[in-house]
Amino acid sequence: MSNWHAGYTAETAYTYGYYTELNPLRTQLLLLSWGIQPPRVSTACELGFGQGMTVNIHAAASGVRWYGTDFNPAQTAFAQELAEASGNGAVLSEQSFQDFCARSDLPDFDFIALHGIWSWISPENQAHISDFLARKLKPGGVLYISYNTQAGWAAMAPIRDLMEQHSRVMSAPGHDPLTRVASALSFVNRMMETKPRYLQANPTIAMRLQQIGEQDPNYLSHEYFNHYWQPVSFSALKPVLAAVKLEFAGSAAYADHVAPLNLSPEHLDFLAQIPDATFRENTADFLVNRQFRQDYWVKGSRRLTAHEQATALRAVRVLLVAPVDQITMRATGALGEAEMDPAVYEPLLALLADYQPHTIGELLQRLPADTADLGNFLQMLLVLAHKTCIAAVQDEAAIALARPVTTRLNRHLLEKARGRTDLAALASPVTGGGVGVMHLQQLFLLARLEGHQGSEAWAAFAWQVFRALQQTVVRNGTVLTTAEDNLAELAVHAESFRLHGLPIMQALGIVD
Repeated sequence: MSNWHAGYTAETAYTYGYYTELNPLRTQLLLLSWGIQPPRVSTACELGFGQGMTVNIHAAASGVRWYGTDFNPAQTAFAQELAEASGNGAVLSEQSFQDFCARSDLPDFDFIALHGIWSWISPENQAHISDFLARKLKPGGVLYISYNTQAGWAAMAPIRDLMEQHSRVMSAPGHDPLTRVASALSFVNRMMETKPRYLQANPTIAMRLQQIGEQDPNYLSHEYFNHYWQPVSFSALKPVLAAVKLEFAGSAAYADHVAPLNLSPEHLDFLAQIPDATFRENTADFLVNRQFRQDYWVKGSRRLTAHEQATALRAVRVLLVAPVDQITMRATGALGEAEMDPAVYEPLLALLADYQPHTIGELLQRLPADTADLGNFLQMLLVLAHKTCIAAVQDEAAIALARPVTTRLNRHLLEKARGRTDLAALASPVTGGGVGVMHLQQLFLLARLEGHQGSEAWAAFAWQVFRALQQTVVRNGTVLTTAEDNLAELAVHAESFRLHGLPIMQALGIVD
């Protein structure tokens, strides 16, 4: 039992992030756009759920029965607390991949998720997971898997190895993990100050190290300091998954399907000359210098006819989830910012501005004829989804079933906002998933739930919490020091939230 963590960092807590790519409903628009029949998901599994925010939000916000495991007992305890508080039915275990994957009491799954796991675990655990996918993912089921890729890590990987080695051999005995992380970063930065030839040959390393220095030390401990850490190419992973009957469907990142955001005309022409799909996908990672892949794979793709695809797509429901007057006509990808044509997007946003669900078919009927091409319209939706302006919507029965469960989970999370600031998501019964909600906005929602009326009352409530947490507001880079200034600034934020944020929270079913 001395090596129960199997080389994975276990001494520091993982972060409390929410990852929307693990929402089974999110696969619907993408799979249909690729001509693949999405599965009807009733059972799902997350391997390595971390603190359990994602798995609990998805279990609460949909009728899907979720299972999962995480080897860290402290993380599992927090995840089980959320499951119990919400009554979402999630079955969450504290087991190794070997033990969990060997269980005989688990159902077969329509959806299995592996976020940030594959590149950080031992070959033995990868084998246990591969066997699990072969046995437990249903025909037609979907795998979500994310992993570090070789192309984007080529220059940084040796630095990562150097930091991990420093943590093992240069840290003083008894130093805690976060001290070892800081010491390793300091060492590498001091090495860079000597202007090593490695830096001259790889000038982007300086920016990467600056970005690393600004990140959460707990995250860095898990991301960079595991014993097993290995970026992998798409072409190397494909045969592993093909051996368990999985076929690559496509990237889970919306932006990857809007070519002008990431690939120049020269890139596209070059890729078009590559007949082999696997080699083409691998080459594209070099063209965009991809560091992290997020992909959907299907166990037996069921291809739709053109008529079936168009019919299913027209039935998909979407909802605007951003203030329409704050949506910019720019989208960002690997090539930088790209302009969006207002003449094309503004009529669509005007239709969605009632913050009600609309089917794609309905929107197409109401748009000008020159816009109502399904292929072009899908590109518009993918751009807006990439900008987190729209989200897919469940049917009304699923929304009604999820609403009381998400209400309990959200109230539990909002209560925690009194004493912590790191739980930055709430559950939406409308989208079947999570929504990013900043700590200050959570306090405004909590104040409203407790009967405080109006933005000034919400600001006063938030200020009391800020004072208890020994926090103050920052305005234009300046820390506000007086109670009067803090209250005034909080009132500005509260009024903005009342006008712009609250209607969206209500549309999403997060609050009444």
